[in-house]
Order: sequence, then C-alpha cells, then structure tokens
Amino acid sequence: MPHYTPLIQTIVAAFVVAFFMGALAHRLRISPIAGYLLAGVLVGPFTPGFVADASLAAELAEIGVILLMFGVGLHFSLRDLLAVRNIAVPGAVLQIAVATALGAGLSYVMGWGLVAGLIFGLALSVASTVVLLRALESRNLIETEKGRIAVGWLIVEDLVMVLALVLLPSIAAASQEGSVDDIWLQLSGTLLKVGGFFALMLLVGRRVIPWALHWVVHTGSRELFRLAILAIALGVAGGAAFIFGVSFALGAFFAGMILGETQLSKRAAEETLPLRDAFAVLFFVSVGMLFDPSVILEQPLPLLATVAIIVVGKSIAAYGIVRAFGHDNKTALIVAASLAQIGEFSFILVALGTSLTILPADARDLILAGAIFSILLHPLVFTAVAGRAGEKKLPGSEKAAQEIQREASRSGHVVLVGYGRVGRLVAAGLRERQFGFVVIEEEADIARAAIADGLTVVRGNAADADVLKEAGVDEARLMLIAIPEGYEAGAIVEQSRNTKTDLYIIARAHSDGEVEHLNRFGADKVIMGEREIARVMLGSLFTPKRTS
Repeated sequence: MPHYTPLIQTIVAAFVVAFFMGALAHRLRISPIAGYLLAGVLVGPFTPGFVADASLAAELAEIGVILLMFGVGLHFSLRDLLAVRNIAVPGAVLQIAVATALGAGLSYVMGWGLVAGLIFGLALSVASTVVLLRALESRNLIETEKGRIAVGWLIVEDLVMVLALVLLPSIAAASQEGSVDDIWLQLSGTLLKVGGFFALMLLVGRRVIPWALHWVVHTGSRELFRLAILAIALGVAGGAAFIFGVSFALGAFFAGMILGETQLSKRAAEETLPLRDAFAVLFFVSVGMLFDPSVILEQPLPLLATVAIIVVGKSIAAYGIVRAFGHDNKTALIVAASLAQIGEFSFILVALGTSLTILPADARDLILAGAIFSILLHPLVFTAVAGRAGEKKLPGSEKAAQEIQREASRSGHVVLVGYGRVGRLVAAGLRERQFGFVVIEEEADIARAAIADGLTVVRGNAADADVLKEAGVDEARLMLIAIPEGYEAGAIVEQSRNTKTDLYIIARAHSDGEVEHLNRFGADKVIMGEREIARVMLGSLFTPKRTS
C-alpha cells in the first residue's frame, strides 16, 4: 500500500498550509478564516505548485459543514434573541432584504438569472459568526447592549440562512422546470418533509437524546461520551437527509439545538470542539480551493462592487435601521461595523448553489473574493468605526478623578483567571475571607454567570496584555490561575510577569510536564490536582471522624 494516498496528501497539505497561513493571520491580527481560505487558494488548482484533490476536499468539507451547523445549533441562544427581538428580528430581515436586492441588482448587470441573483445577494447579506464575535470580544463589547444587538442580529441571519438552505434545492428543481405550479408543489413538499422532521425531533429527539447522553455520562467513559455526541450530530444529519430528504445542514443544526437545551450542552461543546475546529479548517480550505484568483484581474469592477455591497452597502443599511429604531449613533456604528463582512454561511450557500448548477462560477469567485477582502478589511473598518463611536473625552479633572477611583478599587487585589468549577470554589473562598478580586473569563456564558453572581468580571483572554491591564494586574498583589489548561496558563504567567515582575502567581496543573512548564515561565507555586488529592487521602487514613 502506498504511504501517500490522495486522501492523506489532501489532509496533510490542508492542515500544514492552513497552520502557516492561520499563524500569519493571527500575527496580522485578522481572522484566521482569511488564512485558511488563502491556504486553500495555495493548494488549489488555480495556483502553481502542489494541487490537492478537490473532490476529496469537498467530501471532507461536507463533514465540516455538518459539524459547523451542529456547533451553530449548540450555541443557539433563544434567550439572547428574545432579549433584543424588537430590533434584531425586523432589523436583520430588512438588512438581508437590502443586501439581497443590491446583490441581485449587480447580478442583473452581469447578465445572470433571477434565482442566481437572489442567491448571490443572499450570500452577501449574512455576516460571519467567528469574525463578528472576534471583533466584539476584542473590545469587550459582548455583554453590552451594542454587543447583544449584534449577536441577536446574527442569530436571525443564521436562521434565515438555515431556511434558505432547506428551500434552495426545491427552488432550483422547480425553476428548471419553469412552472409556477411546480415551484409551489416543490416548496410544499419540502416544507411538509421539514415539518415531519421537526415533529419527530420534538416528540422523540427531545426525550431520547438527553436520556441517551445521561446514560453515557453515568458510564464514566469520556471516550464514549465524545462518540455519543458525534453519533448524534452525524446520525441526525444523515437521518434528515436520507429519510426526510432535507439537508445535512438542517439536521445537524436541529441536533445541536436539541442538545443545547440539556445540562450537558457545555460539556458537549468542549468535548467536540477540537474535531469541529479541525473539520472547519478543512471546510474553509476546500472553499479556498474553488477560488480562481484571476477574477481579480479579469473582473475588477464587479469585484469592487461586491466588496462595496458587503462593507459599505450592508453597513449603511444596518446603520440606518438601528437609528430608525431609536438607538444612538454609537450603537448604530458598532452594529454596522460588526456586520461588514461575510463568512461561513455564505460559503455553504454558494457551494450548494454551484452544485445545483443555478449559480455561475463567476458568482462563486466574486463571493469568495469578497469574503477574503472583507475579512481582511474588517479589523481596519471596525477599529475606525469603534474609535469614532468611542466615549467622549472627559475633562482633565473628571478623567483623573475616575482613574483614581478605578485604581483605588483595584489596588492590592487578587486576579482570578477562570470561573469554571475550580474558579467558582476559589471565588467563594475569597468572598468569605473578604478579599477584593477581579475575575478574568474568556467564555461568554461563564462570564455572564460570574456577573450574575455579583462579581467584577473582565471578559477576554488573560494572555492578552490589554485584558491584564483592564483587570489591574500592575496593582494586584496575587494572581490565581484556575483554568485547567496548564500550557495555556504558561502564556498567562509569562505575560503577567512581564506586566508586573513581583506579582505572586499560583497556578494549577494536571501533569509533571505542565508543572515544569509553568515553573519555567515564572509561576511561584503550582498545584497539581492529583498530588493534592493523594496527599489529602493519605492524611485522612488515620482520621477517626468521618468527613463529607
């Protein structure tokens, strides 16, 4: 058997090139999606050098689509949507309509058909979840009113795209037959199948899936739990496609929604994240392989118009809608800038449209080029707009007074990194002892829980110097790193030590390697959980009194 089969070559090339391009994107402070797309361009058939197998990449990408949609459903938050429903629902629908109309207008000029134009416009109307959240997180805006509106807006866009993915095959089949009656017949049949699938999932899935997962949890097997999550995601997606004739994407999305309602949703997300990330990278690389860079030279004006619709037209529409609903200029600017890009759903939609032969290759190339350029431009656009939307400068005396008050509240305090299971216990102990402390937490849901508990929370990655500064590390007396990832904690220790050389740092670890790693980067004390458990158990051997 040859060592380098086309499948192995494709996977190796995709991951290796994606790593280098993703690292470059990270270095340039842009979304890694841009790096993965460019990696696909480099290993694709339109650039010189190694060419990966496009058909195999497309099949791997299908798994990526299923896991991406499963992740979207898993993180779908009806609560977040309902909190801003009065503006997010009508605002997102109106903005999608405007962007779709602009895209359809450009397609008319290009000589494409009506259906192709609507799909093209729809693909330009929806923002990338990854890029939007990264932009909001970079300025700690997730928990603000502006952030909640942007996230709610994005949820509505995602729901519209899910509906489009469900209906598109029927629309394509009916449009080729040309009869209006056929179109309604196809749509009615599709909606009937979708309704049957929904009914089955609501009546059976909501009972069977949580029961099965709880049974798996009680087995104590982490491996079996991971396998159960993947079986649910892929099994429901496959069942939706093979039994009900609806898309894999819809099945995976609904499986994620059902699972997201259970108490095990957070653990399911954590356990499947590495695999979802890996196949998401393959998905973006496979999309990049479809892009023909010659479109930049051959169709510069249509490309410029496409980017303008994404970055300017869509943003102006969003700005006007937010202002029309009575929100201030700052909120409108932040929401508009957040949406000035396209991403995952656009790629899924264009791939489906191309496979159904209702979207021309030129449209696909323009959408992919528009995505790459809008993602590259987004940090600049968001920074410029967020800067203009910033707080008004305070008079010197008032600003100085606020700074003194802030420093007084965060002087000689404790910085607690992480509010998971260990972090919560540490926080409770600090409260009992009446220590002043600030929590740094990266996960949105966990940060919300800490805020609900009445704690002072800085949202972000503790390895970021700006986040540490916001938490007042330079004035802190102690840092407690409660996150379970010892090697990630090493980066936090290093950055904190650079900020304040005499800061006393205590971290946790799960292995001798992590202990050595943390000590090397400057941790003053490292607590290894297994050792501490063994020490307490041995210390309890001769304790006559039973403890709980």
